[in-house]
Amino acid sequence: MNRSPLFAAALLWLVAAHAVPLPPTARADVDALLTRLQTSGCEFNRNGSWYTGAEAKAHLLKKLDYLEGKDMVSTAEQFIERGASASSMSGKPYLVRCAGKAPVESAVWLKAELQQVRAARAAPAPR
Repeated sequence: MNRSPLFAAALLWLVAAHAVPLPPTARADVDALLTRLQTSGCEFNRNGSWYTGAEAKAHLLKKLDYLEGKDMVSTAEQFIERGASASSMSGKPYLVRCAGKAPVESAVWLKAELQQVRAARAAPAPR
């Protein structure tokens, strides 16, 4: 059966249209995590070079966009595991270094921050 280029293009469009963004709660978690990284004063290491929190946030948002486009992520935990833990090029773990502390793997840092984000959301509002 001979498939036309138009058919192939339509098929690619359908696959791309299937891409699903993170559910709202997961997106709020990821946005909060990346904002915490950006404003933490900590540095982010990828492939041997240190970057500011703002640079790390920009890089990780690109990775999130890629993962969403491939429908590979639906939770904040999946984002951490699949996009924010290691370089997809070298496989080396990302690191986070905060003032006066030894660097830790980004997965450890982000998971701890995620617990704090969720605890703050669950806490009753002050009166």
